[in-house]
Amino acid sequence: MVSRYIYLQLIFRIVMLSVSALATGFFFFRDQYILSCLAFALLIGLTVSLIRYVNHTNRKIAYFFDAIKNEDFTLRFPEKLSVKSLEELNHSLNMLNAMIQDIHLKKQAQEQYYQEILKQADIGILTINSKGHILYANPTVQRLLNYSPLNHIKQFNQVDEKLYRLFEELAPFESRIFQLENEREKTQLALKSTSIQIDDQELLLVVVQDIHKELDEKETDSWVKLIRVLTHEIMNTITPITSISESILKYFKTTDTIPQIQLNEDHIQNTVKGLEVIKEQGGDLMEFVQSYRSFLSLPKPDKALVSVQKLLDKVLVLMDQEGQNDAIKFRILVEPADLELYIDEKQISQILINLIKNAQQSMNGDKMTLPAEREYFISITIGISETNGKKYIQITDNGPGIPPELIDEIFVPFFTTKNTGTGIGLSLSKQIMHLHGGTIRVHSVPYQETSFILVF
Repeated sequence: MVSRYIYLQLIFRIVMLSVSALATGFFFFRDQYILSCLAFALLIGLTVSLIRYVNHTNRKIAYFFDAIKNEDFTLRFPEKLSVKSLEELNHSLNMLNAMIQDIHLKKQAQEQYYQEILKQADIGILTINSKGHILYANPTVQRLLNYSPLNHIKQFNQVDEKLYRLFEELAPFESRIFQLENEREKTQLALKSTSIQIDDQELLLVVVQDIHKELDEKETDSWVKLIRVLTHEIMNTITPITSISESILKYFKTTDTIPQIQLNEDHIQNTVKGLEVIKEQGGDLMEFVQSYRSFLSLPKPDKALVSVQKLLDKVLVLMDQEGQNDAIKFRILVEPADLELYIDEKQISQILINLIKNAQQSMNGDKMTLPAEREYFISITIGISETNGKKYIQITDNGPGIPPELIDEIFVPFFTTKNTGTGIGLSLSKQIMHLHGGTIRVHSVPYQETSFILVF
């Protein structure tokens, strides 16, 4: 409506200007100079009126936008005017002003709501710009870092010099663990960072969490699981030794004194068999202890840049020598093809071989119970994550998978569901990834997809 009135006003004034200009020229060439002067005076008057009209409208709109820019919503324009177009314009500007004011108030209320949530959160949150200025820090992070108010990361120098260096070097999508000490206590802090962009400004969002309690609970839970497995393995080995030793002892000792030995051939054969079993069980126990020792004395990775494609070629050659690849198809995707990893090649190869072997063994065992026409495959995908930019290796199979009740147990040292093996493979793989500064994750939907993901 407003634009139509202004449009008609402009057309009317331009038409009048054109008519006045034509009249001035017409009367001038007809030698009617008085009428020509009157027409020219009218032309000047209409021109001045048009300029004042346009300037008045522009000034009014400029005042309106300046008020909006300064968040001044008290500006009101009169709506009772003689000029219909200006009256409609003022009414529309007042309506727009009211709408923007309402949106602004709602935005402020929403902002206060989110700020209150951040204040009450149990985790610390702060945002840092490229110059190290802290734009926002909730009360929790000030309490965890033992400093208030937080305005710049240089303030952390007064808390702990190492903490300042950590924040100075912290890059997007990094995770760090830091132990903050003071005269009263030690606090284990987990820091995670991510990059966000607000108003064309690159900011670092850092989340800080006290994980001391969680670490204690995880540590206790890990010890309980480890002791349970160790107890089970040792008891399984010791029980036959004890039982056979008692049986052999009966041949030689019936009372507190040792009688004259009278053994028949059966006793001698049973004694020899019993001693062989004791030797085997003792050897198994020694092997078990050796596995435990190798788990604890894992060497530090000797890292170098390794071509992923060459690494895969070596691993697959080793798996071909096992003679288990005939019935199971491999699907391999490396993107980009020239991707390289900074790793210890031997240790990472050990992880890949172990994971592929596990998949093959589970699927080979599954063939005994399922129809032969079922197609089994192992998919190896290597690339760079789109979410956090980290390199990863994912090994997926469509075998029987891992039951939900065992998914939390598989990384416990010496835990195994197989008849053979020490149960150290996955726990050793997790330890190797930890030494590489990475992680290993598992996801399993039985008979659909089981994936182990190595994140570097």
